[in-house]
Amino acid sequence: MDEGNWTSVSEFVLLGLSEEQDLLIIVVLLVTYLVNLASNSLLLGLAVVHALTQHRAISFTSCMAQLFMFFAVGNMENYLLAAMAYDRYVAVCDPLRYAAVVTRSLCLKMVAASGAVVIAHALLHTLRAATLSYCGNSLQHFFCDLPPLLLLSCTRPLTIELVTTTEAVLVWLSPFAFILASYVRIGVAVVRLRSAQGLHKALSTCSSHLTMVLLKFSIVMWLYFRRDSSNTHGYDQKVTFLDKALVPTLNPIIYSLRNKDVAAALRRAGRKVLTWGM
Repeated sequence: MDEGNWTSVSEFVLLGLSEEQDLLIIVVLLVTYLVNLASNSLLLGLAVVHALTQHRAISFTSCMAQLFMFFAVGNMENYLLAAMAYDRYVAVCDPLRYAAVVTRSLCLKMVAASGAVVIAHALLHTLRAATLSYCGNSLQHFFCDLPPLLLLSCTRPLTIELVTTTEAVLVWLSPFAFILASYVRIGVAVVRLRSAQGLHKALSTCSSHLTMVLLKFSIVMWLYFRRDSSNTHGYDQKVTFLDKALVPTLNPIIYSLRNKDVAAALRRAGRKVLTWGM
């Protein structure tokens, strides 16, 4: 081709697939989102109906199963945040070797190790709760959690309580300590750069994750590691509700808005809405 006929290309047009295949993709996505909307609406409706009914009993077995799942899933989130902290550490402190260090194999090993730890932790505390003797059955909470169950207990063997408490502190605080160490190393690396561009890049890489870490672990510290556990004003229920309702809602917002493409698309959508309104 003659060089005189070349033009400067500033954008590309995505032709996509055929019209029939494009329509199929749109239909599949529409059905998927409608199913998600219907299932979430059903769960929300069931939760509201259950809250309005007077029958709020849960069997002992179901309560223990709920306690196990709560500990397993909640702790897994903490360990995944720790794994993400390591990912940020390598990205900021050793970016040239990132692809060689953070491999698929390493990620799978971290997830498997975290799963083994949290399952053992959840099983230990579930067995502890299941073997206690209870003087009542009116649980001051909206789901089965260990602190309100302990308040109902008539017998709490000191040895078992010391072992489980020590284990709980280690399991809860170990990911937090790992995250803290990772960010200390990141901070030292950024200070050594002495560059505004490097600081901006580090903040862009770590800001969303650090926000979720501070939010998550501040709630954990309030619920499980403060001295006053009487919960006389129902603060535990309110804080737990925020943890279970607010944090999952903020997760996609905080992580998505860090993406430049998502932020740019949001700005374009906002401009279009303002234009249509005029």
